[in-house]
Amino acid sequence: GIHAYSFAFPDISSRSSPPDTATGKHGLANIEWQGVFPALTTKFTAAGAIDWEAMARHLEFQLDGGVHGLIILGSLGENATLSMAEKLEMVGFFAGQERRGRPLIACIAESSTRDALEFATAAEAAGADGFMLLPPMRYASDRRETLAYLHDVAAATSLPFMLYNNPIAYGTDITPEDFLKLADNPKFEAIKESAADTRRFADIRRLTGDRFALFCGVDDLALECFALGAQGWVAGLVVAFPRETVRLWELCRDGRWAEARQLYEWFLPLLHLDIGPKFVQQIKLVEALAGVGSAKVRAPRMQLSEAEASRVEAILAEALANRPGLD
Repeated sequence: GIHAYSFAFPDISSRSSPPDTATGKHGLANIEWQGVFPALTTKFTAAGAIDWEAMARHLEFQLDGGVHGLIILGSLGENATLSMAEKLEMVGFFAGQERRGRPLIACIAESSTRDALEFATAAEAAGADGFMLLPPMRYASDRRETLAYLHDVAAATSLPFMLYNNPIAYGTDITPEDFLKLADNPKFEAIKESAADTRRFADIRRLTGDRFALFCGVDDLALECFALGAQGWVAGLVVAFPRETVRLWELCRDGRWAEARQLYEWFLPLLHLDIGPKFVQQIKLVEALAGVGSAKVRAPRMQLSEAEASRVEAILAEALANRPGLD
C-alpha cells in the first residue's frame, strides 16, 4: 500500500488561470484539480429567494480574480437550507453561464443514499462537471456504511468526484486508510481534507502516493497544507478576496515561501473567520462590507449580533488598512 512520491510542490504551469479545455458533454472533457476553487456563497434577496443577478455578478468577480474552479452548494453555500429543486436550479444556472473554462463542481450533502443518487443523476443532466461528495448527513455512518455510500453515489454518474472529509463539522471521519481503499475507484480523483490536522496530508500521501489531488479545506491552514504538497484550495474568504487568495496559491506553487508567508500573515485574521459555527455569517458579512455580496442568510441561521458583527468589521478594517499591493 506504500507508493513512491515526492514532497515537492506539483510541477504545473505558471499561468494564473487555466486555458479553455476541450469541450465534452457538459463543456469540460476533464477537470484539472489544482489551484483555487472558491466555495461560493448563495446570494438571497430580502425576501429569502435566490438572487440570481447577484450570483451572476459574483461569478464574474471570481473569474476576474483568476480562480481555477467553482464549487456550489457547499457548507458555505448553505446547502442544507436549499430544496432539491433550488439545488438543481443552481446547477443549471451556473452551467449556462460563461465560465471561461473553469469546471463547475456541485456539492452532494444529502441525508439518504436515495436523495444523493437523485441529485447526482439530475445534476449531471443539468450540466455539472463534477461533484464534491460528503458522507451522509445527520446519520453518523460507520466505516462500512460510509465507504458503501461513497461508492454507491459515484456509480450513479459518469462524472469525477472530490471526496470531502470534515469530521469536525459532520461527525464522520474518512481516514487516510479509508482513502487507500477508495483509491481503487477511478471516479474519486481529488480530496478536500478538512480535519484541521495537517498530518493527514502526509499520511494520505504516504499511503496513496500521488493517486489523489489533495486540496486544503481549512482557510487558516492553507500555507501549511501547500508546504505538505496540497495542489489546491477549496477556499472561503476567496469570495471577498479572490486576488489575494490566488496570489497566495501562486507563491506557494512557485516555491516563493518567504513572500507567501508575508501575504499569509496579513491574511490570517480574515482566514480565521472561516472557522467556527458562524463561519457562514462571518464570511457573508465580509462580502457585504467589501461590497461584493450580502450578509443575508437563511433560517435557522441569523445574522450576527451587534458584538459579533463589530468584531468582524474590526478585523476587516485592519486588513484593508494594511492591504498589500499585488504585482
